[in-house]
Amino acid sequence: MITDPVLVRIGEAVALHHGQGQREAARRMFAEIWAEIGGEQGDALHVSVLAHSMADVQDDVREELLWDRRALAAADRLTDDRAARAGVTLSVAGLYPSLHLNLADCYRRLGDLDRARAHLRQARDTIGALGDDDYGRLISGGLERLEQQLAP
Repeated sequence: MITDPVLVRIGEAVALHHGQGQREAARRMFAEIWAEIGGEQGDALHVSVLAHSMADVQDDVREELLWDRRALAAADRLTDDRAARAGVTLSVAGLYPSLHLNLADCYRRLGDLDRARAHLRQARDTIGALGDDDYGRLISGGLERLEQQLAP
């Protein structure tokens, strides 16, 4: 169970977007939280989760890519201990398949197929960190779809 109040608020903003279709309201809430945590200099867990979520509400793929790159950079600074203290049950390694999947998709949409394929490989290389549950199947399905889109 998530116990970190910042992560709880990020979850509320995600619910605004995905659950209620209020994309602009979610984007505003994410921006408020981003300012409160100190942006990229904030706690790596907060930065990674928030940037990963903020990417989903961008209208421009270049902005989405920027947020996804921030999420990946913050994940590189994150530890399993920090995540566990916040109530996150997923290991840090379990974040990478989704992060790389999102980056691969951004690069595909921008026409940079070499980078898209490189991130797709990284996502595939890290997929073993996920379990055979709904989340793992969601990410695996996304990888399969993207692989088909990138097939020569």
